[in-house]
Amino acid sequence: MAVSSPGNRRVWLITGATSGFGRALAEAVLADGDVVVGTGRHTGALDDLVAAQPDRLQVRALDVTDTAAAAAAVDDVVDRLGRLDVLVNNAGRTQVGALEETTEDELRYLFELHFFGPAAMTRAALPHMRRQGGGTVVQMSSVGGQVTAPGFAAYCATKFALEGLTQTLAQEVDFGVRFIIVEPGAFRTNLFAPGAAYQSTPMPEYAATVGPTRDYLHSDGTQPGDPAKAARAILTAVHSSDPPLRLVLGGDAVDGILERLSAMEAEVRQWEQLSRDTSITD
Repeated sequence: MAVSSPGNRRVWLITGATSGFGRALAEAVLADGDVVVGTGRHTGALDDLVAAQPDRLQVRALDVTDTAAAAAAVDDVVDRLGRLDVLVNNAGRTQVGALEETTEDELRYLFELHFFGPAAMTRAALPHMRRQGGGTVVQMSSVGGQVTAPGFAAYCATKFALEGLTQTLAQEVDFGVRFIIVEPGAFRTNLFAPGAAYQSTPMPEYAATVGPTRDYLHSDGTQPGDPAKAARAILTAVHSSDPPLRLVLGGDAVDGILERLSAMEAEVRQWEQLSRDTSITD
């Protein structure tokens, strides 16, 4: 069944909506009465939500690493529903491996998934949001977009890149589009479940540093964060008249980011005079 005309309802496009944060957010948005177009590589996982909300949920098979298809998906939503109010770039996966363990193909794929796909969808959404007078782009990053850990080099690099892009967009786009970077800590999203977390082939030379991170993958199901509460927090930020550029989710993420910022300030202060002394002397 086709999704009904949105009327006064907001239209959300959520990538990676079949599980984890994407699924939790789709459920929260539907509970609020809005319209959702949810995408994923395998959309059967959303059949139950479609059956329950056939007039407000539509699914679309999409691999965001196909940037042409990603951009076309945005245009198609606007063509069929008349507008796009909230774009959520959520599709992603965990990758663990030291840089030396990570192949060229693995590294490039992760950038296609976490950076080039969201960039293509955001670029496609901006003209529509400009014409309609505004909108919101939610970039699902991670505490790993601010805090690094051994074995997450490729993963953190993609999230750092996405955050740099989005922070710049918030400065250069002045026609009513808001940007929210979501930085979750450890949540029970099955991100580390078998088949969900990708691991590069290990090298014994990195057993001491990356080994504990690989072991951490076995902790799935013990994370402190509640995805449903995270989804409600994201909705609160989207509905706010003054949303944050960065929305940190989870006490572990708050603690890690504050510690990183404090350490960064201390290091800059320690070397401040040397840094300033590099200016040209008149």
